[in-house]
Amino acid sequence: MLGPRVWSSVRQGLSRALSSTVGGWASGEGRKVDISGIYPPVTTPFTATAEVDYGKLEENLHKLSTFPFRALSVIAKLGCILNVIKGRMKSKLWSNFTREYYTAMKMNESELPVLLWPRCKTQCTWEGVASLAGFVVQGSNGEFPFLTSSERLEVVSRVRQALPRDKLLLAGSGCESTQATVEMTVSMAQVGADAAMVVTPCYYHGRMNSAALIHHYTKVADLSPIPVVLYSVPANTGLDLPVDAVVTLSKHPNIVGIKDSGGDVTRIGLIVHKTRRQDFQVLAGSAGFLLASYAVGAVGGVCALANVLGAQVCQLERLCLTGQWEDAQKLQHRLIEPNTAISTCSSTIC
Repeated sequence: MLGPRVWSSVRQGLSRALSSTVGGWASGEGRKVDISGIYPPVTTPFTATAEVDYGKLEENLHKLSTFPFRALSVIAKLGCILNVIKGRMKSKLWSNFTREYYTAMKMNESELPVLLWPRCKTQCTWEGVASLAGFVVQGSNGEFPFLTSSERLEVVSRVRQALPRDKLLLAGSGCESTQATVEMTVSMAQVGADAAMVVTPCYYHGRMNSAALIHHYTKVADLSPIPVVLYSVPANTGLDLPVDAVVTLSKHPNIVGIKDSGGDVTRIGLIVHKTRRQDFQVLAGSAGFLLASYAVGAVGGVCALANVLGAQVCQLERLCLTGQWEDAQKLQHRLIEPNTAISTCSSTIC
């Protein structure tokens, strides 16, 4: 049973949804959220005492809003990522990827690139901003396991306030228990999330079979005032959301899609095929297999690389959508090494 506090939050969330223009299952309007497109995952800045640095978050959002790819990383982390990429890539590739932006940087005393904001502002256009579908907050790159519940909500709220209203905000609301996930999902809807991205519970992953996961996600979707996106990231959870469970859940009117970060393109294609009769959308979880995912029917991606090379990731999307597969293949090949560097930096270095 859900406690009184949870039910109070649920009722408030349902009330909010009734007047929402986004429209979730609770609003009775069915699914109206198109999650296709490219989403950069927002990183979370921390202070030296391991608290969320909201001032730095707002500063970064404001400064980076002039970037063509609307990067939303912490400045220090962005510098670290760029430094790692530069060290791991051949100089020719580095110049190809960064010539438009590297001129707007300088090396600081720690040998990390520092952005020169006035010069960046004069160089950048809004082309890439229009290309991005929205942003993901509290995903793996947002380091949500290290945040308190109040911090998770505050970060979502701050990002929502900084974003244009026409950009979707997908918020990671997954928790280990169904009750906690429902409460977090409702609360995130109240502070501005357009859809909830719910990662698989995994602490007792040996018991997380299809039946258990279907039960969990169904309860969350039943009570969520906003659409739900399934999230499978086996590298972090040790658990792949089974295809048969995805197929069953795709029939729920408030579950609109899945972000699959496993990198198994055969699996992505199978999910697309088996859910083709449903209004269900599949997002690739990395730029490293974005082209392959589009080729088998995915509609977009949540790509950490878009925080640094957003214009190129959006260009890859456009090439795929317009059937320019040869050019798309060439660009995908060029993106593999920087994407690997980003992934390594996000998980082990920064």
